[in-house]
Amino acid sequence: MSGPAGDGQGAAETPTLGALRGHRVYARRWVFLLVLSLLSFSNATLWLSFAPVANTVAQRFVLSTEQINWLSLVYLVVSIPFGVVSIWVLDFAGLRWATVLCAWLNFAGSVLRSLPCMEIETQDPFAFLMGGQSLCALAQTLVIFSPAKLAALWFPEHQRATANMIGTMSNPLGILVANLLSPALVKNKEDVPLMEFAGFCASLFIGFGVLGALVLGLYVDRTKHFTEALKIGLCLTSLVSVAFALVSQLPGQTHALAVICSLFGLFGFSVAPVAMELAVECSFPVGEGAATGLVFVLGQAEGVLIMVLLTTLTVRRAEPSFSTCRDGQGPLDWMVSMLLMAGLCTCFSCFLVLFFHTPYRRLQAEASMSPSIQEDACAVAEDHTPYPAATPEPLPWDPTTPSTDATGSSEAAHSWGRLS
Repeated sequence: MSGPAGDGQGAAETPTLGALRGHRVYARRWVFLLVLSLLSFSNATLWLSFAPVANTVAQRFVLSTEQINWLSLVYLVVSIPFGVVSIWVLDFAGLRWATVLCAWLNFAGSVLRSLPCMEIETQDPFAFLMGGQSLCALAQTLVIFSPAKLAALWFPEHQRATANMIGTMSNPLGILVANLLSPALVKNKEDVPLMEFAGFCASLFIGFGVLGALVLGLYVDRTKHFTEALKIGLCLTSLVSVAFALVSQLPGQTHALAVICSLFGLFGFSVAPVAMELAVECSFPVGEGAATGLVFVLGQAEGVLIMVLLTTLTVRRAEPSFSTCRDGQGPLDWMVSMLLMAGLCTCFSCFLVLFFHTPYRRLQAEASMSPSIQEDACAVAEDHTPYPAATPEPLPWDPTTPSTDATGSSEAAHSWGRLS
């Protein structure tokens, strides 16, 4: 059920083969999950550290707002072509090399983008900022695909969804910190209120999303209701998107918008780890990196198209508005865009509910190969007894020939008898 993340053989094995060969579950798997989570957390913080204070950063480095926006959008642009490369790295080079490469890219990008902020004269600060963000964007494509791979290689079947949830939701936690910390570090007091309320809503979205993902991850680990959880979550998200499209056009509805953003995260954001696990289940025996990677890359491409479409549909308000822009221009009217977003969300959710029906191929493969594996795994996890070491004898084992360990223990023979 688990194996060394850096070994080529361990990385290439499917969870089914690992279970049949009696791999042990190591306590240090939680350390590896912590390292991966911290790496994803820091990468997400670097991603959106400029966005909450875009105007202040633009004034500091004499840049345009469009240039500051590209420091965040570069993540979306880079993730589409290089996401395919990251899939290959994860499935063929292995999780260890992907994690090491991701850490170095994250480090190099952090150093490069910090140079214009030091007492160093730089002719073009935007080049350093964009170069650093681009390296961090490359790192994101590696770390964002890794939780499902780590869960499959190092965790038993009844802990996969929880491990995937922890690794996946550490990324939005980094976004949460960026939305809270960046406005707090702004020196100009007049800038803090403008970092609107928008940062507060983003924090609610992510915070309730992490809370919902925690509860949902524990639930699907016990029940294996991946499809049901995903469909219910997206249907509720569709209802919330309709409410957001309507309430956002009304003045003085800050509390209602805060509640809606919280529900958005609770219902919509929380199903992200479940969707990743479901992608692995329905595409088995395709590698975990390929399954989750394709979902992420296609999602990023779709997100770019929707963002461009929604922005194109906005127009300047001709009549007086309850909101104003800092540059003195009239605010944009997002009513058509918001209604379109709600309609797309509703249509996609209905399509998923009506036409998406899939067997859980990975769970079925494990159950058909050895029905007692999952029960034994749960029992081992409860009494903290590790799996016995793998035997060199060919599968299946002969129940008439008892196996013993190096000391001739009859308990080891009894354990192998149960597995056969």
